Amino acid sequence: MSLNALSTATAGLAATQAAINLVSQNVANAGTAGYVKRTITSVATGPNNSGVATGTITRTFDAAALKQLRLETSGAAYTSTKAGIISQLDSLYGTPGSSTSLDGTMNTFTESLQELSANPTSAAARTTVLGNASAVASQINSAASTVQTLRSGIESQLGTDTTTASTLLSSIASLNTKIQNTTDDTSLADFQDQRDQAINSLSSYMDVKTVSQSDGTVSVMTQSGATLVDRGNAAKLTFDGRGSLDPNSTYSTDPSQRSVGTITATLAGGGKIDLGEPGVLRSGSLAAQFELRDQTLPQAQRQLDDLAAGLATALTNTGTTGTLSGGASTITVGVMQPGNTLTVPVTDTTGTVRNVTLVASATASGTIVPAGQTSDANGLTLTFNASGGPASYATAIQAAFDTFAASPAAAAYKLPALGVTGGTATSSSVPLTLTAGGKVAAAATSSVSAVSVSDLNTGNPSIALFVDGNANTLYTGSFDTGSQLTGFAQRITVNSNVLATPSALTATSATDTSTSGARAQKLFTALTSTPQTFSSSSGIGGVSAPYHASVIGFAQDIIASQGAASANASALDDTQQTALSTAQGRFAAGAGVNIDQEMSNLIALQNAYGANARVLSAARDMLNQLLQI
Repeated sequence: MSLNALSTATAGLAATQAAINLVSQNVANAGTAGYVKRTITSVATGPNNSGVATGTITRTFDAAALKQLRLETSGAAYTSTKAGIISQLDSLYGTPGSSTSLDGTMNTFTESLQELSANPTSAAARTTVLGNASAVASQINSAASTVQTLRSGIESQLGTDTTTASTLLSSIASLNTKIQNTTDDTSLADFQDQRDQAINSLSSYMDVKTVSQSDGTVSVMTQSGATLVDRGNAAKLTFDGRGSLDPNSTYSTDPSQRSVGTITATLAGGGKIDLGEPGVLRSGSLAAQFELRDQTLPQAQRQLDDLAAGLATALTNTGTTGTLSGGASTITVGVMQPGNTLTVPVTDTTGTVRNVTLVASATASGTIVPAGQTSDANGLTLTFNASGGPASYATAIQAAFDTFAASPAAAAYKLPALGVTGGTATSSSVPLTLTAGGKVAAAATSSVSAVSVSDLNTGNPSIALFVDGNANTLYTGSFDTGSQLTGFAQRITVNSNVLATPSALTATSATDTSTSGARAQKLFTALTSTPQTFSSSSGIGGVSAPYHASVIGFAQDIIASQGAASANASALDDTQQTALSTAQGRFAAGAGVNIDQEMSNLIALQNAYGANARVLSAARDMLNQLLQI
């Protein structure tokens, strides 16, 4: 009996000592990041539980809470990244209503036009108008340049974050291998802690999920299903950054068309996954950066481009509305420069009214302009060769319609057969009748440049006050050498010819250069009251149809839209940070070390240790007595 007691007590002392050591380890690491509380259980040995042995060391945590923590970590990184950039974007426009804000600068400009109309003989008033016009152009230039600076900064950050994420993937795979080959419980728990910490860190960059394998390893994949770690193999992430971006820098799934960087995951077997493709990454800072670089900031650029274009064309273009009769529209158009437009609403075969816009070109005819470059993403925009003058318009437009009809892309528009006939043309105009099998839904409209950059009285009261800084050329929205609209916000400037001849602002008419306030007043009205058409791609007023507002109204809408977007992003981030804090608390409640509980366990273990020691002492005394007999 004493020998059995001696063996049992000895085993008990060893098991209790192991448990005490584990409690000490828990207490010592109570503040260590990533440390998960460990427990050890005693295992009965011998018949009728006559012995005891040290069991397995296990980590104590809630797997569901860990999964939720990673989801909330990804979400918090996503909202935080977006809120930070959108806040910077909002600050570009200044405080609404202040004198230094975008709308404040534009209001100052238009007010100076009013003052000039009241004091047309004042040289100081003319100089003030030109100075304020330059201030408007400069502020738009600066805001648009900052948008591209933000995009370039994100491009650089994507490269840095990609390197970090790739290192984490490699670390997870290496830890998988160590876990697979480790038999020591303590070392195993340490490696598992390190692996979980690496996965948690990775989740701030991308939305990941894990699948546990039977050998103790885990596979890591994105929520969309792209596998990045499979046991001891990790994908290598690389980013082919493009440095400084400009308004023409865009993402495409076609590498030959892509002009921004993307993250490529190269798998162990040689396969590759484009993580920059929309939908592959859905959360985390990387997903937010792609969205900001490729969607949010380009839309901000488009808003500024549209504003700059509106400023220019409001003062240069003449709009004409035709007549509607019997499902066809007749309109007289003047000499059209590349970029000038003729638009006719047509009811398609599904009953939906779709705008068909014809854009004058110096060469191309029948080319479908990409929807993102047009003012109406849901309409059809075709180029036609207007180089032959008004007498050639009907023939050129019909050729464009015929080219479109023969294109496979025509089927997607579901339009009836389009046609045009021309009346007697002069050197300056031609009447055109647009047909669509009786399906023309409204009168056609045109927008034609009525001015010259150098002859400042040609279009009186229209005037080329704002021009394209690229060689001081007229802004028309041409597509002949790429979209003139794209990046126009960086290039808009005041016409150097007007700066040299301020008196043109108060010329009475095209033939009478005597001073009058009428021209300045009409320019004021064109900017503050006359509706202009702005692209649906700007996101102002929705993305399903063009937006109509005055230039001043559109500027105010941009500021209001960005302010609302910033407030929404900030509120969403606050909510997500609260959710992350809750998830962290929930996980810590199950995995963290509770000092009070560990002290209580230590007392119980000390008592057990003392009891085993007394049994061992008693067994020793009994054995001594037996030996003395």
